Amino acid sequence: MSDLLYSEIETDLRAGVRGLLDDKAPWTSVLAGVEKDAPYDAELWRAVAGQLGCAGLPVPEDLGGAGATWRETAVVMEELGRSAAPVPFLTSAVVATAALLAAGERDLLAELAAGERIAVLAVPFSTPPGGAAATVRAADGTLTGEVTSVADGMAADVLLVPASGGLYAVDAADARRTAVTSLDMTRRLADVAFSGAPARRVADGLDAVRAALLTGAAMLASEQLGLAERCLDDTVAYVKTRYQFGRPVGSYQGLKHRLADLWTSITQARAVARHAASCVAAGDGDAPIAVAVAQAHCSAVALKAAEECVQMHGGIGFTWEHPAHLYLKRAKADSIALGTPDHHRAALAELVDLPPA
Repeated sequence: MSDLLYSEIETDLRAGVRGLLDDKAPWTSVLAGVEKDAPYDAELWRAVAGQLGCAGLPVPEDLGGAGATWRETAVVMEELGRSAAPVPFLTSAVVATAALLAAGERDLLAELAAGERIAVLAVPFSTPPGGAAATVRAADGTLTGEVTSVADGMAADVLLVPASGGLYAVDAADARRTAVTSLDMTRRLADVAFSGAPARRVADGLDAVRAALLTGAAMLASEQLGLAERCLDDTVAYVKTRYQFGRPVGSYQGLKHRLADLWTSITQARAVARHAASCVAAGDGDAPIAVAVAQAHCSAVALKAAEECVQMHGGIGFTWEHPAHLYLKRAKADSIALGTPDHHRAALAELVDLPPA
């Protein structure tokens, strides 16, 4: 069993990221951003990826990265989840980076680590680990086909496209991208079409894609953990100050029990998310099991925490002017991303040879 406690370096990293997000991504700014056409917050991305160097955490030092592991990246994901930050960190600094690491691609990886370019794996955002399938045809160095619901597709400079024969890199300007109305406007979707787009093969087969989706699902569990913690913290703070019948509503037993149950579930979520991150970081053979457990649990916990946040804030929790809906939409979108909880439970049963009922 790996050490699930946070190291001193991870704690310092958390403090730095949280301080930056508190300064540059308060919920008022995030809320204002969802009403704009920009696919992500470019200024915030430059600060997170470049100023703090978070985009290169798992990238080797000889490529301009920090030479850290996915454990440190998971800490960043927790903090980005807490603020529902509108940056392509999961898609570029995690999934695309993991694919390029598995493929042994160096030049593009160095650019991603420096935050100079944004790469996105062109698969539907709901694609679970092990579920990658090529829907695009490759012929004579060009790609033809379409991929729907690509997360951060409009933000990408480079698209990593699973196609017949392998994984290809395509300049995003050579693809036709159409923005899709997204439930979570802090992480927007796009349909991407290729019609003879010039492409460069970066990996044979789809093993790199599968490794990237597994890593992405592990890191997504940490984002869901951070989101759930933010919802709990905000709710506890509110029920301490909201009075009804002459006393704080948080003093009523019904709400106390619900919050206590939520705290317990989040504590469990922290354990499974940390374990999944540690297994991916170490290349542990049990990583698929750890990730399936983390996603099956953390998806439900984040969604429950966001729902309780809306409910316990009463009337104000249902308004556009309050951030609760940002967290609820992110939690719901995350519960579908990279495989639903039901999919991961079914995958877990298969991984541990549990016979069907």
